[in-house]
Amino acid sequence: MSGGWSGSNRRAELPPNWYTDIRPRVLARDEYRCRNRTGGRVCGRWANQVDHIGDKNDHRPEMLQALCAQCHGHKSSAQGNAARWALAARRDRPAERHPGLL
Repeated sequence: MSGGWSGSNRRAELPPNWYTDIRPRVLARDEYRCRNRTGGRVCGRWANQVDHIGDKNDHRPEMLQALCAQCHGHKSSAQGNAARWALAARRDRPAERHPGLL
């Protein structure tokens, strides 16, 4: 099974008060509205997920935003694909020749 939380250890990386304090506070602050910006406009749909704006381990409220499931899925997918392409580029890089043999 692919997608979602399958094979992910992300939940284990969240602080113990993520579901009881941090997540509800961010959703309430953002009035349960998606804060994703696309084309200069805020999505504004009903949000039930909280996203890290920058570092995935920075759980400060100012570094978190409410997102709808669709926008969060698009963002996470884009980040995952970028990481896969970066890994593939490193893996497929040809071996460097020894400087003395050039």
